[in-house]
Amino acid sequence: MTTEASSLPSTSASPTVRQLWTRTRGVVLALVLLLAAAVAIAAVRSTSQHGVLDPRSADQYGSRAVAELLDERGVSTRVVTTLDEARAAAASDTTLLVAVPDLLTREQQDRLHATAEHSGGRTVLISPGPASVGTLAPGLGADPAPSLESTLSPACDLPDARRAGTADTGGVRYHVTAPDADACYLSDGLPGLVRVPAPEGDGDTVVLGAPDILFNDRLDEHGNASLALQLLGSRPHLVWYLPSLSDDALTGSGERSFLDLLPSGWLWGTLQLFVAAALAALWRARRLGPLVPERLPVAIRASETVEGRARLYRKAGARDRAAAALRSTARTRLAPLVGVPPAQAHTPETLLPALSAQLHDRGDGQALHTLLFGPPPGDDAALTALADRLDALESEVRRP
Repeated sequence: MTTEASSLPSTSASPTVRQLWTRTRGVVLALVLLLAAAVAIAAVRSTSQHGVLDPRSADQYGSRAVAELLDERGVSTRVVTTLDEARAAAASDTTLLVAVPDLLTREQQDRLHATAEHSGGRTVLISPGPASVGTLAPGLGADPAPSLESTLSPACDLPDARRAGTADTGGVRYHVTAPDADACYLSDGLPGLVRVPAPEGDGDTVVLGAPDILFNDRLDEHGNASLALQLLGSRPHLVWYLPSLSDDALTGSGERSFLDLLPSGWLWGTLQLFVAAALAALWRARRLGPLVPERLPVAIRASETVEGRARLYRKAGARDRAAAALRSTARTRLAPLVGVPPAQAHTPETLLPALSAQLHDRGDGQALHTLLFGPPPGDDAALTALADRLDALESEVRRP
């Protein structure tokens, strides 16, 4: 018996490195694929979207070609990235182009409009939406539905548009209530280009619903180049305003909060992360309903079960639970031997007198109470001694 027990392979509750890899390789592979996809998307987007509406960029969505054509016609182009620079450059001989008006805060819009309205120059707004068009161009409102056509005809009396002809101006459409405004390139009755004259002087504001005519790869199509050169070349100087997070005018005090530095899509990105985490939790969930009993495919030796459970108790330091399990099992086995019903096996008032009678006063009542119902042992040695004493008690009760 001893030889057979010593020849059995030892069991362990601790997983091996191979078992850990087998369990986690699916998650690791998914994370690697997700990281690779994120890097690839970032690389593609950084390549294709680099320098959007930037007159220094030669990418397909840049505007370097427009700047070079204007330079050949004697129009200088200067890039600014702060509101103070844009306001300082506004003058009667200057065209101020605002690349992304919706990035400006409401306070920035008010200050920029107040400066441009009395400068006597031209202000060109590229695709302003509901967040900015009403402030920067009073009397205009952005329609929520964009144009379904990209190439449109002028259909107005504005000389710049009539000379250019058809152009890629389909994008944001505007409702016009401003007096004396020129509405061109209509789509379903709403214009994609509007010129609003200033209340005083020769200045005006041009609202362009689509940036396509300024892109390098679209400049040579239709009348895009002609329209762009006429809108931006009416003054000898062009100031190209690219709003930037480095602008100290983001807040009235010149100080920026943490939320001001976050990209506009951070909320949606955070929501997507929560959705992804919820889906991962559902995917990894093992049980979504009540437990279902299942027959084991192989028979497991009792010694392995006992050893595995003992290792778990030892790893958790749960001597109290181990002692309670030992005492409960001992009381369950002793009760039938001394004529106590199983339902009262764990009642000291019933079990202990029957044990004392069975032992013929060979057992101390207090010692039996401590042994079967006492406190948990303080260390592993006491737990081992408790198991030995319970075995000895059961052997003594079974002895004729």
